[in-house]
Amino acid sequence: MYNFTYNILELTLVFGKIEYLNLLPFHIFMKRFTKSSQQSMSMHYKRGVPAQINKKFLFHRVDAAFISSISAQKYSHVGLGIVAKKDVQSVLVIPCEKNKSDVESASSNVLARILNVNGEVLIGDKALRYYLSGKPYVDLAEEWNKKYNSSFVFALLCYHKDKKLYKRIEKQFLKRRVKIPRYILTQASQKTSVKEEDILKYLKSISYGIDAKAKLGLKKFYAQAKTI
Repeated sequence: MYNFTYNILELTLVFGKIEYLNLLPFHIFMKRFTKSSQQSMSMHYKRGVPAQINKKFLFHRVDAAFISSISAQKYSHVGLGIVAKKDVQSVLVIPCEKNKSDVESASSNVLARILNVNGEVLIGDKALRYYLSGKPYVDLAEEWNKKYNSSFVFALLCYHKDKKLYKRIEKQFLKRRVKIPRYILTQASQKTSVKEEDILKYLKSISYGIDAKAKLGLKKFYAQAKTI
């Protein structure tokens, strides 16, 4: 049972929403959070892929969002992110003769260059579908872990204002395991063409708390990004 309190009479938030499967548990949580809070809260979403959301946040068109880690280092953030402790299944490089970035991405394109992995960068749900097809690929999070023995942080929950609110969101989200209702899982499967059981299996590879190993990985990523 969710029980949230926050001492503001009324609050309207504009949130940058990336509708990849890796954030499905968080979006479910936020829907419950806004409904269960003992304040008058309304949440408006501006949707887009990571590269688009980065720009919306930069120009203050959204109040908060999961921002690609390569872009997030200048901004305030809480201890929530999109973290891969080993493999991630949805950030891949596929073999091809010419290197190609993914226009939806920011951090993953940089990561491929740091790791010197050549080919086409593929992220998000389309990458997960490719992974499930069984075709050849390199999992960039797995390669990072092999090289640096640390987690890789793909994004951080950044905000422009209302720090106390986002700290509360961090605390409550990490404290509870979010159960995905069957109807939402079915909708997500139909939308992404990924089987329900594959979605659940995939989500086990994603973590959200920025622990010590994630912080170490983030520090190494920023240091390595300066060298390319």
